[in-house]
Amino acid sequence: MSQNQNVRALPLKSLQAFEAVGRCGGVTAAATELNVSPGAISQQIRKIESFLGVTLLERSGRTAELTVWGRLYHREISKGFEQFAIAEQLLERARNENALVLSALSSVVNKWIGRRIFDWQALHPDAHVRVTGRDKEPRMGFDEVDFRVSYGSDVLQHDHYVELFRDWVVPACSPALLEGRALAPAALFHHPLLHVEWERHFTPYPSWAEFAAKVGVQLKETSPGLSFTLSSSAIDAAVNKRGIVLAQMSMIADELEAQTLVVPVDIRIALQESYFLAWDRSALQKPYGREFRDWVIAISRQQALISAPVIL
Repeated sequence: MSQNQNVRALPLKSLQAFEAVGRCGGVTAAATELNVSPGAISQQIRKIESFLGVTLLERSGRTAELTVWGRLYHREISKGFEQFAIAEQLLERARNENALVLSALSSVVNKWIGRRIFDWQALHPDAHVRVTGRDKEPRMGFDEVDFRVSYGSDVLQHDHYVELFRDWVVPACSPALLEGRALAPAALFHHPLLHVEWERHFTPYPSWAEFAAKVGVQLKETSPGLSFTLSSSAIDAAVNKRGIVLAQMSMIADELEAQTLVVPVDIRIALQESYFLAWDRSALQKPYGREFRDWVIAISRQQALISAPVIL
């Protein structure tokens, strides 16, 4: 048998089991690390011993120690497993260096861009994108972020950016809450109201008081109901039949399509500020960097048309 044929014939699972036994100091510890039974480890050791024609483990009752041949063989194959680990690290480092890292507000990740990113992946299956949700603005060039979807004036912290779209909110609730009935705008206020209260450094989220004023309904200054700091959490509560939410149009597309949410009254209020896309200049030098920026801008232009009310 040639050397190449001999390498191809090596029982790799048996090698892995033997390496773990020598490194962990016993069959039981190796079994725990590899998440298999001690019997499975022993079976793999016998297989490699049969393949090599030597005894690697000296068994005595419930204990087993490496033989002279075993120690010699383990010392050499350990070098190979170390190389496997190094190769994996190099590959992961190379992937990360070429990966496009997109940061966005948590709700934007959960309900908008995190959903649309699969469309990008279908268009560019070779592109590696990592999406991270964080509410604090990253420092471009320092926080390993290439692109950031920012809201409002927060984008001014970055050097390179473009406006994406201004979102609008609309009443949304589970169809079970309506029980098949159409509702007039004033009737919404007879149901539990879900409130969104963003962190203070953002401009205020559209309130039910604003909506009431828009439809000519007298509303108490403080209306009862649950309040959420995350838009996505309020939307999830509405899906779970907890009340009616003023939901961002960009964040309920899937729920409307699946009919887990419906719009009982199509009256919309614009957010006070727009979403923006910021980027680190070096991101455009990465594979697919420019294409990714252009794609985010393109889907945002589409979202702007969907979010805004239809003018008749």
